[in-house]
Amino acid sequence: MIMIIEKYGSMLMQALGKTLLLTLLSLFFAMIIGLIFSLMNVGKNRFFNFIGTAYVDGVRGVPLIVLAYFIYFGVPAGVKMMGVQDFRLSALQAGTIALAMNCGAYMAEIIRAGIESVDKGQMEASRSLGLSYAKSMRLVVLPQAIRTMVPSIINQFIITLKDTSILSVIGFPELTNLGKTISGNTFKSLETWAIIGIMYMIVIVTLSKVAKRIERRINFGR
Repeated sequence: MIMIIEKYGSMLMQALGKTLLLTLLSLFFAMIIGLIFSLMNVGKNRFFNFIGTAYVDGVRGVPLIVLAYFIYFGVPAGVKMMGVQDFRLSALQAGTIALAMNCGAYMAEIIRAGIESVDKGQMEASRSLGLSYAKSMRLVVLPQAIRTMVPSIINQFIITLKDTSILSVIGFPELTNLGKTISGNTFKSLETWAIIGIMYMIVIVTLSKVAKRIERRINFGR
């Protein structure tokens, strides 16, 4: 194990950095996707309700690995059929899109639940003061809903971090992909995967503790 750390330590840290970068990028875009579709779901327009529900249920029904293959291999093939020959997506771009779409479906439900946890009287009071629906949502409802959402968002961050390992199938150089390389080069599978597992564990345990601390602070603040 020490030999692996000495020889591949810097590469492991770089892979961890790329794993965290992919997670953060995916979560950022997932927040935007989740906000858009959650607002469709909580509104009164039936067409938008249908679109929001179809996205959430549809994307959650597709395995992440299938989504990753579709974005990385399927989309460029489809674009090529339309006559564009040089269109390609890097593993980071495809991985970010796939993870953001997958995570966005779950974020939509987290944000919807957060919005619905706010007393309806808050919206009615702000509308009676003359604020539009959009301003009432942005200035009154969402700031209160965020307090409820934060622990769930951190938990989703942890889930997304673990899901990055699936993207090793499209060649993104994150921890699991590097683990395959090291294991193949050294023939030390036990030590290699123990190191990879410990690295994931350290990051995830740290994030879990942060989530619990924030949750306690929010509850105490109430």
